[in-house]
Amino acid sequence: MLTGWRLVLSKLFIIPQRYVLAIMALLAVANAYTMRVCLNLAITQMVKKNVAVEGDAHFDPLACPDQSLIANETDARSIFLRANSDDTTLFEWSEATQGLILGAFYYGYVLTHVPGGMLAERFGGKWVLGGGLLSTAICTFITPITVKLGGAYALFVLRVIEGFGEGPTMPALMAMLSKWAPKAERARFGAIVFGGAQIGNIAGSYFSGLIMHNGHWENVFYMFGGLGLTWFVLWSLLCYSTPNTHPYISDSEKKFLNQNVDALIHTKEKALDPIPWKALLRSVPLWSLIIAGIGHDWGYFTMVTDLPKYMTDVLKFNIKATGILSALPYVAMWIASFFFGLLCDFCVKRGYHNIKNARKIYTTIAATGPGICIILASYSGCDTTLAVFWFVFAMTLMGAYYSGMKINPLDITPNYAGTTTAMVNGIAAISGIVSPYLIGLLTPESTLKQWRIAFWVCLGVLVFTNIIYVLFASGEQQWWDDVKTHGYPADWKHGPLPTREEDSEKPKAEKDDKEKSKK
Repeated sequence: MLTGWRLVLSKLFIIPQRYVLAIMALLAVANAYTMRVCLNLAITQMVKKNVAVEGDAHFDPLACPDQSLIANETDARSIFLRANSDDTTLFEWSEATQGLILGAFYYGYVLTHVPGGMLAERFGGKWVLGGGLLSTAICTFITPITVKLGGAYALFVLRVIEGFGEGPTMPALMAMLSKWAPKAERARFGAIVFGGAQIGNIAGSYFSGLIMHNGHWENVFYMFGGLGLTWFVLWSLLCYSTPNTHPYISDSEKKFLNQNVDALIHTKEKALDPIPWKALLRSVPLWSLIIAGIGHDWGYFTMVTDLPKYMTDVLKFNIKATGILSALPYVAMWIASFFFGLLCDFCVKRGYHNIKNARKIYTTIAATGPGICIILASYSGCDTTLAVFWFVFAMTLMGAYYSGMKINPLDITPNYAGTTTAMVNGIAAISGIVSPYLIGLLTPESTLKQWRIAFWVCLGVLVFTNIIYVLFASGEQQWWDDVKTHGYPADWKHGPLPTREEDSEKPKAEKDDKEKSKK
């Protein structure tokens, strides 16, 4: 009876179960990012705006005009009163406080990244990923009531809890994909699944702006939290950690995956290899990758977290325009990532550059290019068209990141890519804590001049970390990733270890000795 029911369920799916997983994983990543970024836009409508007028200590002579308000009123003080008198739910938070709140998510995110990956490898990724996003969805849904009852402190704590939930997302997802993605289809899976990050950024920005233009900021959290809860129900019913634990996968697909997925074929062999923590933590190429990750995340989080504030406070876009224009850079980054990926593969195949230089070239494009572009955007003044162009171009160049350092762990440590990716992402996410708070300190009145200083700091971080990466990055497998093949370095305290080639010669040597003794 059970076998018959499984057969019926397997026939209901037109596409294979591995692609059902890929689609649900795409939606998982998209949901994760929408719930992460929706506050970035919503906070612009949650906080009272202090409008300085000529004669005030903090008056900004470079301030852009707010055309939507001054069309009918010319007195700035009356504009301020009208903009803030019709809503009693606005909060009086300083720029530094807003920076702390925007960075709070990454306190929890950093702490659970590596532990989440280890749990997923041990117990399977389904419930680690599902449970994490469920907690994030619940926290997102209750954000309005929480902030009204507890203010900034309660919102800070809630965002930390959200970060705890999302920390294991990528490591758990990688653990699942390693059991479901055949080598020949791995690039296809990557394009499907990780495109969810940009879809989430686009949807989070665009729909947040649209919702708040026609309604209240609270509705943003209700919508994205509700979508996260709906996703969890579908994930629980449709997806499983491995093909062998899936109750209604077809026998033919299960057989295919067990014959073509390395993680299923060699599970027992890989389980015997401990993580070489000592060598891993002393690896210069790995630390150069981590440092480059810190720089990339600094630039990325500056754009994701603070671009809506810049567009609202400095360029004076209304919330609908801010939502649309904040989404444009991520559309450009998503499209550009495919272009740079194809270009990189083409150049490597033609021998124009090797893998090591490819990672350095595309990481440099993704670091220094965006840094220069945001400086140019800040010096575009109130030319909003030109400023938006530079922001879009910045994220277009950042699309090269996926062909650079993002996939470098697969080059230097294919056997421990999950652990090293968790390390790189987890440590680099510290930028998400520091950069919003520092920008809040640098822009207390959110003037154009103050924002220029923040952008110059961002460029400095991007250039410095990129130089470290260019000097010390590697494109080859490290010895500690496969000691049996490469052996220990001569100065390693464990002493030399025979390589596999030497091991293979041992039986032959022993056989020759036995034959000689017989003679």
